[in-house]
Amino acid sequence: MKINHFIYVISAAYLATFLRLFINNNFFISIIGSFLVGFLVCKRLSDSIKKILITGFFSCFTSFTGFIYFLYKILNEGDWIKFIIFFNLIIIVNLFTMFIGFWISRKITWISYNSVVTLTRDNINERK
Repeated sequence: MKINHFIYVISAAYLATFLRLFINNNFFISIIGSFLVGFLVCKRLSDSIKKILITGFFSCFTSFTGFIYFLYKILNEGDWIKFIIFFNLIIIVNLFTMFIGFWISRKITWISYNSVVTLTRDNINERK
């Protein structure tokens, strides 16, 4: 790993941690992060930028430690049913939100691609 990539990952992690200080709701952070990961995974980004965003930014922004502590407290109370419901709800909602982000990103990419193709066809027809 080049030193530049290392500095970019650290900078992204610092930015994510700084943003995390202003939002104190684990569920909201998780939803935002899942949506953005789904949105960016669909984009044609280089592998190094994906690594910087996913390992640097999103790992610090959406860390599961908040949820793990929340689930641990429920488990310590001995409420197994509540634990299972919340655990599954967290996973399902985050996967669904990531899928929504992926789907919206694909739609935007498809619309912009078709706009370019249409503009190109129009330019070719005007030259004839």
